[in-house]
Amino acid sequence: MNKSTLLKKGTIINEGLSFEGSLLIRDERIEKIIRVKDYDSAEIYSGIISGIEKEAGETIDCSNLHIFPGIIDDHVHFREPGNTWKADIESESRAAVLGGVTSFMDMPNNTPPSTTIERLENKYRIGEAKSFANYSFYLGAANDNIKEIRKINPEEICGIKVFMGSSTGNMLVDDPQTLEDIFKYSPTLIAAHCEDEKIIGKNMKAAIAKYGENIPAEAHDSIRSRQACIKSSEKAIGLAEKYGSELHILHISTKEEIEMLRRAALINDKITGEICVHYLIFNRNDYKTYGNKIKCNPALKDEEDMMALRKALKDRTIRVLGTDHAPHLKSEKDRTYKQAPGGLPLIRHSFQIMLELAEKGIFTLGEIADSMSHAPADVFKIKDRGYVREGYYADLVVADLRKKDSESTIKPPYKCGWSPLEGKVFGSSVIHTLVNGTVVVKDGAITGLKNSKRLMFKR
Repeated sequence: MNKSTLLKKGTIINEGLSFEGSLLIRDERIEKIIRVKDYDSAEIYSGIISGIEKEAGETIDCSNLHIFPGIIDDHVHFREPGNTWKADIESESRAAVLGGVTSFMDMPNNTPPSTTIERLENKYRIGEAKSFANYSFYLGAANDNIKEIRKINPEEICGIKVFMGSSTGNMLVDDPQTLEDIFKYSPTLIAAHCEDEKIIGKNMKAAIAKYGENIPAEAHDSIRSRQACIKSSEKAIGLAEKYGSELHILHISTKEEIEMLRRAALINDKITGEICVHYLIFNRNDYKTYGNKIKCNPALKDEEDMMALRKALKDRTIRVLGTDHAPHLKSEKDRTYKQAPGGLPLIRHSFQIMLELAEKGIFTLGEIADSMSHAPADVFKIKDRGYVREGYYADLVVADLRKKDSESTIKPPYKCGWSPLEGKVFGSSVIHTLVNGTVVVKDGAITGLKNSKRLMFKR
C-alpha cells in the first residue's frame, strides 16, 4: 500500500511530555516522530519537514493544535446484537471517532448475551463489517458457562465481564461456587460490576414502603447504596487475592472503594480499577436537575466521593478512565424511576469533558493522555496502541483547545438522539481522528473511510 501521511507541526502530548513536532505515518503505523527540539534551529526543522511533505501522500497542518494518542474506552454498551433500536456498532463507533475514541471494548449484555465463544465471534464479525474504531468484546460470565470461559484465547479477547450486581440485561452471577471458579480458572482479565444484590433488594423494599410507586430519582443512591458497592468490591478483591486473579473493578463510585484498591494493589498489582467520566462531573445533588437522565448503575454518590475519584485518577490510584457509554431511548428514560433503565450516552464527549476539567486546572493534558490512552493499553496489555511511539499503530486524535463546540451537544450524534449534555458549550473541539493511519474524521466531520481492526493483547 505504501501510503504516507504527515501530521505537520502540532503539540504532541505523550508519556508525560508536551513538545512541538510532526508525525510521519506510513501505511498504518507511526514511522517517525520529528521533534522540533532535536534540531539546532527552526529553519533547519522547517527544511526537514518541507522535504518530507513533498514525499508524503497527504499533509495535515496541525499548527496551533494538540495531538494525543487515540482514546481507548474500556467500557461501552453498543447494544448490538439485539437492541439496535437504541444503538448499534456502526452508529456508536461513529460517535466514538467523532470524539477522538479510536478503540473500544464492548460489554456482553446483549440479546442474546455474549456468553459463548460462538456468540462472541459473531460480534467480532459485526465489528469487522461495521465499526469505525478498533474493537474488542468481552465474554460474559454466567452461572453455567465456566467451560466457555476456560476456552478463551487471552491474546484475542479483552476480558471476562462478571455482573456481581444486576444491571441492564440481567446477567447476574450469584452462585458462590461459580464465582470461585471464575476467579480460579479465568485465563484473562476479569472486569467486574460490583454491587451486592441483597442490599439493593432490601433498599428497594424500603423505598417502595416510603414512596410507593412514585420513587424519585434522588433516591437512587440510597437504593443502589455505597454499602452495596463496598460489600461486593470486598468480595471481588478477596477472590482475586485468593487466586492471584487479574481483576479490574469497573465504574468505582465511592471513596471507600478507592482506599480498598489502594491497599489491594500493595498485595496484588494485578488488581486495578476504572473510573467513568460522569462520576467526575455529576454527583447525587444533580438528580434534582437531571432526574433519570443521569440514573446509572452504580449510582452517583456524594460530592465528596466525586472529589475523591478526581484525586484517585490524578494520583494514579485508579489509572483507567472509561465511559460506560450506555444509550437508551429518551422515552425509556422518561419513564418512572423503577421502569427507567440505568445508563447514559457519553462517548462522543468524554474527551471534551476531560479537556474542560484540564482547563479548570483539575487535570493536566498529560494526565488525560495517561488515563484515557496509556493506562487502558497497559492494564489490558493491548498490543502496539495507546501511545505516540514509532512503530505503533497510528491511532491519533487532533484537538483544538480553543475552538468552541456546541453543535455536538445540540444534535448529539447518538442513535438514541439525546445526551445529558444537551446545549452545553465546550471550549475545545476534536478536529481530526486517525484509526490505523486512516483519517476517519477530518475537520470535525466523518470522512466515510474505515480501517478498524480487532484489538490484540500481549498476554
